[in-house]
Amino acid sequence: MAGGSVSECKEYLFKVLVIGELGVGKTSIIKRYVHQLFSQHYRATIGVDFALKVINWDSKTLVRLQLWDIAGQERFGNMTRVYYKEAVGAFVVFDVTRGSTFEAVSKWKHDLDSKVKLANGNPIPSVLLANKCDQKKDSTNNTSLMDNFCRETGFLGWFETSAKDNINVDEAARFLVENILANDKGLPYEESNGDRIKLDHEPQAESKSGCC
Repeated sequence: MAGGSVSECKEYLFKVLVIGELGVGKTSIIKRYVHQLFSQHYRATIGVDFALKVINWDSKTLVRLQLWDIAGQERFGNMTRVYYKEAVGAFVVFDVTRGSTFEAVSKWKHDLDSKVKLANGNPIPSVLLANKCDQKKDSTNNTSLMDNFCRETGFLGWFETSAKDNINVDEAARFLVENILANDKGLPYEESNGDRIKLDHEPQAESKSGCC
């Protein structure tokens, strides 16, 4: 080995959920991002699929992204606790050609926020994906509308994506991972004993839990 200090490489494993209505393209987005594939053949995923994407984030950081595809679980409410457990980020996907899938976004976000939280009690970072933008006739003129929606609903931001034409899929993932990494700074990496991770500021924020 050559001289000089060996800087150690940090490795992360992040569980990221991909949720949204049936047929909005969740599986296609994951396939495009992880395997660079797009298939027209639609197969409803049964059970929970997950795919692993390994990212050399920078010279000192390796990120393993475990993307969980809820597909098919929309029908089985009892799976969701296990499915959401320990997730640190999420994509909520809707289909720009079907308004009903956008109307369901708030429901998915609410479901997400009620089932999983960061160690400090905050909602996990989530990004909204307006998928199948390749099929949209008109150009986007509702940007400010979407920005406001994200602010009100608690999304970090939104991207128009197309799994088919590989539009913005990598960018959206990078944006989400950046935010997950920012949250991870300063939090202990190992599992905390019990669920008390000591945060060195404002413990009084805990008092809003109310009655069980």
